Amino acid sequence: MANATMKMPEEFLIKISKLGNKTDEIVSKALEAGGEVVLDKVKTNLKSVIGNGTKEKSRSTGELVSSLGLSPTKLDKNGNFNIKVGFNEPRGDGDANAKIANILEYGKSGQPPKPFLKPAKSASRKACIETMKSELDKEIEKL
Repeated sequence: MANATMKMPEEFLIKISKLGNKTDEIVSKALEAGGEVVLDKVKTNLKSVIGNGTKEKSRSTGELVSSLGLSPTKLDKNGNFNIKVGFNEPRGDGDANAKIANILEYGKSGQPPKPFLKPAKSASRKACIETMKSELDKEIEKL
């Protein structure tokens, strides 16, 4: 049976040892910074598709855009930290924001789709990763 040993770079090990008990706090800050980048892109895309290309004047109240936000950072059952971009519920008129967003994203009979979530995810991926990396480095340097 073959044996392989890998040694981590000394600089990396020093950074990891500095994290100590603050790992959860630092990871949360990095995720929130990345989440803000994605949230801004989703809001921009959503504003651009609402009322765009309709036969009648838009009846938008702005409630869907204003309900868009970030969830708190949570630890899942696999030990991974997650943050989600989503809509607060319920709306003032009793309808669900998620339902309206779904109809906008995928369309319905007589209403063509106006995707805003999937393009935002694709467009903001690199910027989100870079923001999280820089936030992580900034927090590690503070230690």
